[in-house]
Amino acid sequence: MLSVTYTAALSGLEGYLVTVECSGQNNLPLLDIVGLPDMAVREARQRVKAACESCGIPFPEMELVVNLAPANRRKEGSAFDLAMLTAILQCGGIIPRDISMENFCFIGELSLSGHVREVCGVLNMTLSAYEAGKREIFVPVGNVAEAAAVEGMTVYGVPSIGALIDHLTGREKLTPVIPKAVDLNAIPESLDFCDVKGQKRVKRALEIAAAGNHNILMIGAPGSGKSMLAKRMPSILPPLTFPEAVETTKIHSVAGMLGDGGLVTTRPFRAPHHTMSAASLVGGGKIPEPGEIALASGGILFLDELPEFSRTVTESLRQPLEDGQVTITRAAGRFTFPCHIMLVCAMNPCPCGYYGSEVRQCTCKKDAIAKYLAKISGPLLDRIDMHVEVPSLTFDEMSRAEKEEPSAAIRERVVRAREFAARRFADGNGVPNGMLTPAQIQEMCIPDEAGKAILRRAMDKMGLSARGYDRILRVSRTIADLAGSEAITAAHVAEAVQLRALDRKYW
Repeated sequence: MLSVTYTAALSGLEGYLVTVECSGQNNLPLLDIVGLPDMAVREARQRVKAACESCGIPFPEMELVVNLAPANRRKEGSAFDLAMLTAILQCGGIIPRDISMENFCFIGELSLSGHVREVCGVLNMTLSAYEAGKREIFVPVGNVAEAAAVEGMTVYGVPSIGALIDHLTGREKLTPVIPKAVDLNAIPESLDFCDVKGQKRVKRALEIAAAGNHNILMIGAPGSGKSMLAKRMPSILPPLTFPEAVETTKIHSVAGMLGDGGLVTTRPFRAPHHTMSAASLVGGGKIPEPGEIALASGGILFLDELPEFSRTVTESLRQPLEDGQVTITRAAGRFTFPCHIMLVCAMNPCPCGYYGSEVRQCTCKKDAIAKYLAKISGPLLDRIDMHVEVPSLTFDEMSRAEKEEPSAAIRERVVRAREFAARRFADGNGVPNGMLTPAQIQEMCIPDEAGKAILRRAMDKMGLSARGYDRILRVSRTIADLAGSEAITAAHVAEAVQLRALDRKYW
């Protein structure tokens, strides 16, 4: 007797279909699981038996062998429980053998009471099942929202194995989940820029960063508003596109951070503490999981007090910032996670925080200042498009009664600039200016003759690298987009150069 059901597994962010074969022989009772299972999969032998006993379902008294194919890929986790139980019960005749499982996929972990528990990565596995031709999927009730995000898939939430058996045998059908409408244009609930007094130049720089997805570093004395400004960045970011929302949701689903929600509809904002390790930033573990840089994909990674981070941590940003992805190699395989982030950093100019300040005298020695600034390497600075100084506020600025510009007004300009930039691409979508390839830069970021002259002088005086040259062109393109100008003029290039020159003051 042989029965076949289907489930799905994860390899990094990508899912793949797993065929569950169950063979039964009229020998002494035995349950064996083969197909490179890990310990969590092997322990399913106890879970499925106990779940059946708790629900009053007779467990087949026969020799059972369950094979998870493809057998050359290691199977990890507890998401196979539901599919294995279904195959076992059909092999034993509890579920009629004439019921075809060819169109079904089963995902879920069993509790000893027979209830079906949530698992991670359901969206990723549902997508892989759909691509493999499955059109009906049975998942834990807590995972139905993310599974229902896959268009064309009929999703059933399974509360217990009793309910699943009743559905398959036709006694009492489960109700398919109705997908919820996803509003990607909703404005996220976050802090507002109208709370920030003054800092007009810094707000302008952050607006440019948001419009072009440019990395930015803010340097200033303690209390000048660096963290306050950074935490309000989500309120001016453009809405997620549908592909971005799916990619972001896949990452958060694998990390087990979705809860009972469906698609992630707002751009992530991650602000890890400076005591974090390099593995927690880029991802790691025996079976690598997404790190902070992947969890921030599609949104912002904010590193406050940048020099306080370990040098190993900050240097590990270099390759992901350049490539937009991070690849982790372990004995279990090679895993790639996307990290299309906007890096926002904040730091003091010295250990006491007042080097160069007009408000308070710096108490640091020159060697201490040099050592502090040396924690940020030149190659990392070169990958940050914009460097902006955040001055301390005066009493008049702080006590001014006039209302500051709200985030909604800034966000409107950012969205308009993104839409203006998207029209340069044939499909009307494209990528933000901060992610343009060298070929696209040569095609889309050509300044006029006056702009070229300013850029030439800047290259000579500042000693810019080829990467720095490209990044100035990208920022110039964004400044022109904000102005609604297809041409990149001298004024646009000059502003971009000014936003790149601060590192020459401190480094």
